[in-house]
Amino acid sequence: MIRAARKPDAKSEGLAKSEDKAQGVAQVIASLLAEHVGLNLPVRLRAWDGSEAGPPGPPAAVIRSPQALRRILWRPGELGLARAYISGDLDVEGDLTEGLRLVLNATRQKATPAPARTATTRTATTRTALTRTALTRTALTRTALTRTTAALGRTPAAQAVQTALAWTIWVPAVLAAARAAARLKVLGPPPPPPGCEIRVSGRLHSRARDQAVIAGHYDVPTAFYQLILDPNMAYSCAYYPDGQPEVTLAGAQRAKLEMICRKLALEPGRKLLDMGCGWGSLTVHAAREHHTQVTAVTLSGEQGGYVRQRVRGLGLGDRAEVRIQDYRDADGGPYDAIASVEMGEHVGAANYPRFCAELHRLLRPGGRLLIQQMSRGSRAPGGGPFIESYIAADMTMRPVGETVRLIENAGFEVIGVQAMREHYVRTIRAWLDNFEENLPAIKDILSEEQIRVWRLYLAGGALAFEEGRMGVDQILAVKPDPARPDPARPDR
Repeated sequence: MIRAARKPDAKSEGLAKSEDKAQGVAQVIASLLAEHVGLNLPVRLRAWDGSEAGPPGPPAAVIRSPQALRRILWRPGELGLARAYISGDLDVEGDLTEGLRLVLNATRQKATPAPARTATTRTATTRTALTRTALTRTALTRTALTRTTAALGRTPAAQAVQTALAWTIWVPAVLAAARAAARLKVLGPPPPPPGCEIRVSGRLHSRARDQAVIAGHYDVPTAFYQLILDPNMAYSCAYYPDGQPEVTLAGAQRAKLEMICRKLALEPGRKLLDMGCGWGSLTVHAAREHHTQVTAVTLSGEQGGYVRQRVRGLGLGDRAEVRIQDYRDADGGPYDAIASVEMGEHVGAANYPRFCAELHRLLRPGGRLLIQQMSRGSRAPGGGPFIESYIAADMTMRPVGETVRLIENAGFEVIGVQAMREHYVRTIRAWLDNFEENLPAIKDILSEEQIRVWRLYLAGGALAFEEGRMGVDQILAVKPDPARPDPARPDR
């Protein structure tokens, strides 16, 4: 016979409260995570009351304010944690990348629930069995939802499935946060989001909304990007040649630019469309080194103004024209070659067929197209709440095979795909090194919140490519020419 547990008397409640007080905030959070999530702290935790828990040594998570718990409670998951960090309510002492790696590894492991504290062993066994059954069902549900999300792509249905998936992952943690907030008497209304959070409105991928999204990320003062990028201002994955470990970021970016020009078979006088030219690294390289006639297109006013000034300063005004316009308005074809380097992620899933069709329209028969684009694993979501709220709203990533299919559907023949995932790990880490090295100058340009956004963005981005959750690929295609049915294949 199982007896019902007695209701705690006033003395017991008082003991529990005094125990919480004696434990401190960090110990309360650690015990609730272990009890309700089955997760031992993967890093050291220090709270605003000075209490500490978890393994010794750096990195350490520092909860500087009760607001951190409120943010996580009201916006469970990645966004709540990001808001807590960006606002300064949550901090990390030591290597942020290593801290993220330890936390992600811990949350991926199967949680083993701690035995419930009950009146009898029989009750404890029953509750443990029920909890394990619930966790098993949650894991099965999570797997099914992940597969469904990958199949749906970026659609309203996929968004709904991703929301359900997030809840299967975060509900136990949210319950633990709620219990912690209640026990620590820090419950309260939802805190406002950090001021630098992106807020866009309007129809998805309308011209006005796309303009606002691009401005939110790229119309930061050029001086900031000059402090973290290489001298050529390439804001995309570099290429580190094999057997050359001493290659710098600048050398790797030059190698990438030359590889693109070689694949596109650029020669003096040929016409190149640089669709999504960024800060002009490819435009300048192709015009200066290969004497190509380049039309550079960007939607960012900050970038367009910078590239125009740069082209004039280098005396390349007769070889390069810079246009600030939407890709849907591009003209001036037919071009001999088109390059789109890490721009296709911004056009959206529904618009990608049109994007490919526009490129096909602008390219001459026999001309070459090179698209360098980020991808995601078949079961990885790509992007995420943090990226969409602080870096690039409305960005879409898909497995590289799906992008190849869409390019082929537009009438191109794909003649080469080169995976460069490992190169992005080194590229982003070089940007992060520059960021930390030039932090005193960056503080004169960005707010404290923006600095935290960029540090989290670079550290998390490098880790995503390191773990294979994200990739980047160069896709080379040709527009078939009936007069030349067998185009020459380029050297890699």
